[in-house]
Amino acid sequence: MKITGVQTYIVGNSWKNWVFTRVDTDEGVHGIGEATVNGFARSTEAAIHEMKRFVIGQDPFDVENHSLRLARDFYSDGGMIQGAALAGIEYACWDIMGKVTGQPVYKLLGGRCHERLRVYANGWYRGPREPKSFYEKAQAVMAKGYTALKFDPFGAAWRAVDRQDFSLAIEIIAAVREAVGPNVDVLVEGHNRFSVHTALQFAEAMAPYQPTWFETPVPPQRISSMVEVARRSPVPIACGEDYFSREQFAELLKHDAVHIIQLEPQNLGMTASKQICGMVHAHNGVTAPHSAQGPLCSLACAHLNTATPNFFIHEIFDDFNDDWSNRILTNPVRVQDGYITLPDDQPGWGTDLNYEEIAKHPYNPDNFLPLFRQGWELRRPVTGA
Repeated sequence: MKITGVQTYIVGNSWKNWVFTRVDTDEGVHGIGEATVNGFARSTEAAIHEMKRFVIGQDPFDVENHSLRLARDFYSDGGMIQGAALAGIEYACWDIMGKVTGQPVYKLLGGRCHERLRVYANGWYRGPREPKSFYEKAQAVMAKGYTALKFDPFGAAWRAVDRQDFSLAIEIIAAVREAVGPNVDVLVEGHNRFSVHTALQFAEAMAPYQPTWFETPVPPQRISSMVEVARRSPVPIACGEDYFSREQFAELLKHDAVHIIQLEPQNLGMTASKQICGMVHAHNGVTAPHSAQGPLCSLACAHLNTATPNFFIHEIFDDFNDDWSNRILTNPVRVQDGYITLPDDQPGWGTDLNYEEIAKHPYNPDNFLPLFRQGWELRRPVTGA
């Protein structure tokens, strides 16, 4: 079996253009992948078509070699864009392998470690940045059966905040805790916003509300800053979604300061992601992969998590996207009472792209998430600088 072509499709979701791939073979079997990066849909699409030369004519089963060549042989470091393009191609190869062998991808990754995956809700808090709004929406999430939810209460904050804004963020955290009660996991998202001292001030202030974690409180580029916060914070720190190489995770893990690792398979490919899960396991850590892209990302993460013994919790946006987004895949992830269960009888990813639905939602350059603008939580298209 040889790869004969790589195609790309962009879906114009209002808050993030989703990029999907299709890899075809000379035996008529095809696989699908995803390569979404916030704000860089066209760039990532171009990278896929520049990189596909390394896999055309190759055996789709050789994913380890494909991952090596797609990263190493370009020599230049393309960061998340190159990582997402690699993942888009490599995901599709895993799908092909599953179809040919008649096995779900998680079986190829080591087999089932978990009968079902507990999930946490994200993307549920579209609306005004007010404690009342968060309180009401959090209760609605609980009514759907979730036992965990994540949110960013910090508005458009960056590095430092004034006292009024600081107090509002803590009031929102308090409101969510009050809404969900003491037995629900409350996960606070930092979106790389703060300086070390501001992050620590927030960690101290939110601690009485017992967050399960404080996510990416400082920018990811200086691992030493994340380590400093993690060692001094009374709230567990979670991070990893911004990294796109094994080496970055090795640098983070060697400090034994962060033990909740949110690798982003979309930046790494499934081959490297499985290896990084093993690295985390060796450091007595747990994994909670970042899964805030498109619907295939959700499904791919579910396969990885099912086959990962040290998996902690799965992120889900799909329940809180526009209704049509669940039609992009023929068989999307489904949450029931706060859990996902993958079946044994669906080979590969167990789904395909719905090309007719994709055609209804073209690329829009204004579809991105502007995390440092007021009102980003509304997840609307953004125009202008």
